[in-house]
Parts: sequence; C-alpha cells; structure tokens
Amino acid sequence: MNRFRFLTAGESHGQALTAIIEGIPAGLELSESDIAAELRRRQRGYGRGGRMKIEKDRATILSGVRYGKTLASPIALLIENRDWLNWVNKMSVEPVAEAVEKLQMPRPGHADFAGMIKYRHDDLRNILERSSARETAVRVAVGAVARRFLSEFGIHIYGHVTRIGGIDSSRSALSLLSGPADQKFERLQNWRRLMDSVEACPVACADPVAAQQMVSAIDEAQIRGDSLGGAFEIVALNVPVGLGSHVHWDRRLDGLIGWAMLSINAMKGVEIGIGDQVSQLPGSRVHDEIFYNKTNGYHRLSNHAGGIEGGMSNGEPIIVRVIMKPLPTLASPLQSVDAVTLEPKSAFRERSDVCAVPAAVVVAEAMLAITLADSLMEKLGGDSIAEMQERFKELPHVPLGW
Repeated sequence: MNRFRFLTAGESHGQALTAIIEGIPAGLELSESDIAAELRRRQRGYGRGGRMKIEKDRATILSGVRYGKTLASPIALLIENRDWLNWVNKMSVEPVAEAVEKLQMPRPGHADFAGMIKYRHDDLRNILERSSARETAVRVAVGAVARRFLSEFGIHIYGHVTRIGGIDSSRSALSLLSGPADQKFERLQNWRRLMDSVEACPVACADPVAAQQMVSAIDEAQIRGDSLGGAFEIVALNVPVGLGSHVHWDRRLDGLIGWAMLSINAMKGVEIGIGDQVSQLPGSRVHDEIFYNKTNGYHRLSNHAGGIEGGMSNGEPIIVRVIMKPLPTLASPLQSVDAVTLEPKSAFRERSDVCAVPAAVVVAEAMLAITLADSLMEKLGGDSIAEMQERFKELPHVPLGW
C-alpha cells in the first residue's frame, strides 16, 4: 500500500481492537455511523456462534476527523470488546497472582502449531488471540472508511455467497452484468435489486432455492459438530480504467487484490473473472472482444477477465471470487498432540461458528475497498477530496455505462 496505509492491533479477548489509518485526504465527510453500518453487516449470518450475541461492535473515531470531515491527519479507530469483562484475569497485561491453565493442544487448521514453534510460546493462548478472526472487525471498520472515500467517485462494492458446503448458487455477476451495451442500465438496476435481497438473506445468497438448502446444510453440520466453508463473489462497479500497472510485479491490481483476499483468515483461493475456467477453454472463448459505437463507446459482451487486463482495471466491473475453508475449531474436536507430554489428545475447543461465509463476504468487501482506494489515490494524487475530484474529472473516462 503506497497511499492508503493502516495498522491494526488487539487480541480477540483483549480490551479493544484498534486501527490507525493514514492517507485519507482532507475534507471527506465521515461519521461513526458510516462505520457502524458495515460492522453490523459483519455480525450477520446463519451459523454464527455465541460471540456475536455478546459483541455489539461500534467503532469510535479518536482522531483525524473534526466537525464531520477528515483532516488528512491519521485516523484512529477503537472497537471495545464487551467480552473483555469475562477475560480480565486471563488476558491481563500485568502479571497476575494465579495464571490460568496453559493451552497446549494445538488445533489442526489454526495458527496454533506453527505459531507455537515460531515464537517459542508454551501457551497457545499467546497465538490464537491475535490469529483469531475477531481482528477482522477492525479491518471492516477500516474498509468502511475506504468505501466512504470510493463513494465520492461513484465506486460501489457488492458481495454475495455463491457456495456453502456442496450447495451452489445459480447467480453470478459474470453473467448478470454482461451483455449488450444498450441493456447495461437495466442490468445494473436488476443487479442492485438482487443485492438488496442478499442483505435480507440469512446466508447472503442471491439464489433463494440454494439459500434454503444452505441453511439446511448448516443445521446438519451443527448436529454433527462440524463446520462448513464456501465461496463468494465480490464486485466493484464504476472503477475507472487504469488502476494498477503492468510495469512492476507489485503494482499489478490483480496481484494486490489476491494478496488482500488471502490475508483474510480462512481464505484459501482467489479467482478474477472466470478464474480456473481459463485453463479449460481456448483463447477464442476466454478473451473479451472489444467493440465501439458512437452511442455506447467502447464496450464488451462478456467480462471473463473480471475487469482486469495486464494488471490494470479496464473499465468493466471487477469481479473477484474467493474460496473459504471450513473453520477449524470444531464442536467435535480433531486429533492433536499435547505439546508438553507429546501424548495424543483431542484439540481443545474455543467458541466458534459453524459457518462464517456470509460474514467473510463483508470482510472481503472491506479489503477490496482498501485496495481500490489505495490504487485510486495513487492514480489521482492530491491532498484533499476537492483536489482529487478535480483530477478525477480530467481522467480519460471511457463511457462504459457502469
């Protein structure tokens, strides 16, 4: 990240989660309510665990904003952990008279084992508290600030679940947002209505039949003491041509997006556009032909590239598919080894979700917003929103209609 930079801090059951954001220009209207809406979305989803009943996340803006507008100075955010009251002794910063029993049975699929060896800890609590997906709450808060910035330039981000367990949705942005140029407005309106329905769905799925089957699959997994992963699409509309670059490996937009998505807990794969299908099809059926007419300008009938060619945005919707593994903390624990006695034992069980795919959608939206905000800032330069908007108007906008 060159322009939009952030750091997060905090443990899952510590006093709070914090973040410092640098790079937001002066004059952006920003309030705590902008962030609260995204934090509420992260706590949604059928199959979530007991922690969501405890926490009612809200971010407090500590600095960088005055009278509802950013100052261009660093923005500090704070999210208090309500559950801290139950962990004051277990997570005390100062030494305690009676320390709690150490955790020494690493859970398969978690950071426990590798972290124990890497940092030479004899208590896995020192690893799992920071490696917990609880950290994604403050990332969503940071992403909400990025989304607020992008909205000033008409860029909007959507997400929906396409798979939970073995259940697949029939809906995909690859088909729903592709077609004749003179029908783009109608497709966009239909897409927005569909995304509104996703917000009301317990599994954030755009296919109502698949959604019901997903709910049943989660119920069955819970009875077995198991967990389920899945997949989801993240879509960005109105992204201008030319974000990212082909000239260096670390400036390619698709590479930056892949990095951002795989930085999220439990994510195991990322596809741009049709992704893996490119290995099965000839080039004539993979690459998106380019057309032009005076009414619609440059346009395409397909978007197999997912809005990115040569490491740069090409003006079409950016479509990212992310693969999420089942959460590794199970009600019926897997086999492990006691790190002290080296005897076989069941891994310990920390409170967890049966399925968190709908919540992961919101985290991935946040990370895409952060990535695009950084790339747009790099493209525009400038120290204030007003200056950036002036430069945005000067970009060679291709009339693609999104």
